[in-house]
Amino acid sequence: MDASKQLLGFKGAAETDDVWKIRVQLTKPGTWVPLIWGVMCGAAASGHYEWNLDNVGKALLCMTMSGPFLTGYTQTINDWYDREIDAINEPYRPIPSGLISENEVKAQIAVLLVGGWLCALQLDRWCEHDFPIVLALSLFGSYISYIYSAPPLKLKAEGWKGCYALGSSYIALPWWAGMATFGQLTPDVMFLTVLYSIAGLGIAIVNDFKSIEGDRELGLQSLPVAFGIEKAKWITVSTIDITQLFVACYLRAIGEETYSNVLFCLIFPQIFFQFKFFLPDPIKNDVKYQASAQPFLVFGLLTTGLAWGHHINALGM
Repeated sequence: MDASKQLLGFKGAAETDDVWKIRVQLTKPGTWVPLIWGVMCGAAASGHYEWNLDNVGKALLCMTMSGPFLTGYTQTINDWYDREIDAINEPYRPIPSGLISENEVKAQIAVLLVGGWLCALQLDRWCEHDFPIVLALSLFGSYISYIYSAPPLKLKAEGWKGCYALGSSYIALPWWAGMATFGQLTPDVMFLTVLYSIAGLGIAIVNDFKSIEGDRELGLQSLPVAFGIEKAKWITVSTIDITQLFVACYLRAIGEETYSNVLFCLIFPQIFFQFKFFLPDPIKNDVKYQASAQPFLVFGLLTTGLAWGHHINALGM
């Protein structure tokens, strides 16, 4: 169990001196899943995805860009700039424990970043885009990742700003990339995904509970530090639940009643696990809660993507 946690980059991981396992741990493969799933949601929302070899290749390249490369870059650079906090909260991690050198970390950051940009450029060429929209999205996402972790802005130290930057990056950006690969981005669907990203804000806050001690010691105003554990946990579940309920009602309003009903059915198990795990002890049960509830949230995202794709096709767009 410890070995798998180590490889996936989860807390509680065992130490290793295998440099490649260390490199993988820094990219936190467990965090790639929402981005890869977001690409699938965007492809579904385009209304134009068809199962053929060409489209599968484009989808896999877009997922590789969003997951291993750009999410790996985001996680590695975040660990680099969080090395002082991790020395307090998670001293076993590769950087504070000295298992990987400064130059090795910086080289990994550069390789992952450039690799992601090259994937984006290839996608634009493959899709014959007049404007390199996927590359533009990857550049924007890389910038958000940098200012989230790095001074002087370091958005993660700014409470709401940091949580929303992270949440929107994990939901909106891969969705937009998937949709741009197979269709056309429109302001209405961009608004819908930015709105859905408020639920991602709540998920981002969940991750802050485990770092309260280090954040407080270093003066970082994460929401659990700024509001206290009791208020922050209710803010967390409110942003996750209210946003999804609004989206479900919106789908019903545009005539997608079946998808709306499915989304409602996926929201209620999340509320159940909030009361079972997260609200009683958000610090002890953060991983258990996310493992239990997040599958329902990500299937809700796919439901919304399928609903939008169906709506586009119904309008003949």
